[in-house]
Amino acid sequence: MLMPERTGGAPSASRVLELLCLLWLAGMAMRVTVLAVPPVIPLIRDELGMSETEVGLLIGLPLVTWAFAAVPGSLLIARLGATLTLIVGLAVTALAAAARTAAPDVWLLYLATMLMGFGIAVTQPALPTLVREWLPHRIGLATAVSTNGIMVGVALGPALTIAAVLPLVGQSWRLDLVLWAAPVLATALILLLFAPRSAPPAGAAPGFAARWWPDWKDPAIWLLGFAFGGNNAVFYGVNAFLPDYLASIGSRDLTGAALGLLNGCQLVASTLLLVAAEHVQRRAWPYLVFGPAALAGVLGIAAGSGAEIVIAAALVGFSLSVTLVMTLALPPVLSPPDDIHRLSAGMFTIGFACAVVIPTICGALWDLTGRPWTAFVPLGLCAVMVTALGVALSVRAARQ
Repeated sequence: MLMPERTGGAPSASRVLELLCLLWLAGMAMRVTVLAVPPVIPLIRDELGMSETEVGLLIGLPLVTWAFAAVPGSLLIARLGATLTLIVGLAVTALAAAARTAAPDVWLLYLATMLMGFGIAVTQPALPTLVREWLPHRIGLATAVSTNGIMVGVALGPALTIAAVLPLVGQSWRLDLVLWAAPVLATALILLLFAPRSAPPAGAAPGFAARWWPDWKDPAIWLLGFAFGGNNAVFYGVNAFLPDYLASIGSRDLTGAALGLLNGCQLVASTLLLVAAEHVQRRAWPYLVFGPAALAGVLGIAAGSGAEIVIAAALVGFSLSVTLVMTLALPPVLSPPDDIHRLSAGMFTIGFACAVVIPTICGALWDLTGRPWTAFVPLGLCAVMVTALGVALSVRAARQ
């Protein structure tokens, strides 16, 4: 599709808005089928006779798949281009998410979940690539918009499933998951119709191999990977351990408020960044402010009581959203246009591996010591790591 341009080659205001809408839809579609599962876990567990261990594996499978399938996503981008890879990935995500509803047992449910995770994983390196390709002069804004879509996708399932969707489908978890797969397939079709086609991948000419394997010797991959991984580890770790921690200190009644604000404030911060993203891109101060703020929130959860814990959870959610957007905006800045998919794939591989490994370490510390607060020690260290690496990356980006 041709892009209407203004003088100087920049897209028109209407086209910029259209592209931002497409990036927002893509971000939303990358998460909405994943977080649609937790609200219907009791129904799935009862029908399929699942143990709590099997439930935990079902929740963790997407993260594992995202770590292992990011590099194949880079390969697809090198062969097909970022736009087509995004469309194919979302189509696979939608079909696999819907296929979960036909699973007669837990093993086929796992298989469909892994296929869904693969579809999401290959889209993830495509998004920062398209941010640079579609809106090279508005990278901060485009990243904030796509990340806001991700946050909305995270929030929709938990917010609407029990209150609206399950009553609509007669309390059927199978029909519920089909319904949540529909917007993902619709997004793939919208992108197919309206997204500008990617230029031929670099090196795609006959006789040349397009580059796709991440350059693991590049320090930027590791800096980005551990910054992104630390951010995700704190988010998933606090979500995972906060309910049991509150129960262990006799404050189970705070769970709903604490989790609601932890996740809700992420969406608030992401929305505010739609206005401020262009002003904070490549700056170190957001990491210097919100990295320590996330640490303060983790410490507040571990050492506080009552309303202090709820406020601390809100601080963690808000702060992590800011550092997440800042980190996701860096690959298009730190890499040449033809290598963004390789850098992003490496970042996602390392980052999501951290998001699996570090919460496991947190749980092991709790079990070994018998002290619930120890589960938050690695998360506090991750907040320090995000601060230090974020500042280093911002300095590096400012020199580009």
